[in-house]
Formats: sequence, C-alpha cells, structure tokens
Amino acid sequence: MCNSQAAYSALDALPMGWVGEILDEELVASPRPAPGQARAAFMLGVELGERLDPRRGGSGRWCFLRAPELRLGRDVLVPDLAGWRRDRLVEPLTPDEPFLTLAPDWVCEVLAPSTAALDRTRKLPAYARAGVSHVWLVDPSAHTLEVFQRVKRGWLLVDSHEGDTVVRAEPFASLALELSSLWLPAEPHLELVR
Repeated sequence: MCNSQAAYSALDALPMGWVGEILDEELVASPRPAPGQARAAFMLGVELGERLDPRRGGSGRWCFLRAPELRLGRDVLVPDLAGWRRDRLVEPLTPDEPFLTLAPDWVCEVLAPSTAALDRTRKLPAYARAGVSHVWLVDPSAHTLEVFQRVKRGWLLVDSHEGDTVVRAEPFASLALELSSLWLPAEPHLELVR
C-alpha cells in the first residue's frame, strides 16, 4: 500500500507504454494492449459510436471515450471503453481535462492474460462502488463477451456470448452487435511492406 499522493506521483513516473491505475490506494501498472485487445476495443468503439453518437448519425443518447482516466473517489481507473448517457452529462466534456470524475454508466474491459485477474477481482468492485451500472468483459482470445449489471450486492452476470454470434446486450439491447467484428481476422488481409 502507498499513500494517495505518492501513488499519484508514481502514475506520472511510469515508463511510456504502461497504463497506471490506483486501486485501494495501490499503484497498479499494466502494459499497453496487444493487437487482439486493441482490435476488440477499437472495433467495439466504432460499432457503438456509429449507432449511438450523434456526430456519426446515431441516436445521440450516449457519449463514448476510449481509455479515459477516471478518478472515482480514491480509485484511478482506465477502462478500455466507457460510456455516459447524455442526459447525465450536465456540462459538455472539456477537451483539455486530463481525467473525469463522473462515473460512467457503462464500461468495457478487454481482457488480456496480464490484466484479466485485475479486471475481475479489483476493478469490478471499484466500478460497483463508483455506481457504474453495466460492465462488459470482452475476451478476444476466447472470443467471449460477458455482460454484468450492478445489483445491490455487487454484480450479476446477466448474459454470456461466444464466437461469431450476433448479440443484443444491455445497456444497448436495441443494437445488434456482430461479435466477429471484434476479433482479429484469421487470415491477414494486408501484408506489411518492409
């Protein structure tokens, strides 16, 4: 354990390429996502943004951010994706603000071997404490999506999907999401030129 001020200072001292978070006043550092995790987070953001962000012709009911720094009480969390219902955003987000203090309504963590235990055992309880209502855990290696809803005593697993199916998952049940779009293609379509 370290005190909060020392943990915040340690965040700034992390080497480039590492993501720092503070959970229960302890600094936790994780490597940047590998290609499978980066693809899943990017494509999920594209899919949701295209349908729900007003600038992309969507309904405008949500605001999504990729890897925002959230300062929620004593915890500093960096989910892979986060979404806020627009009716909860009293003021527009400030472009130069380095972090947010308003808990999102939905977060998505893309699991990696190095972060899966942290996401499940430490970050899920922190999101519950902060009042996040839905969490998705996406595992690009296992090709799964787990959908959690916050209940009185923590989290309830309300749905689990795998493979290349088309799903409708809370809180976006009106949208059909093709899970196959999240996974790295089995065959490369582009060759890198050296």
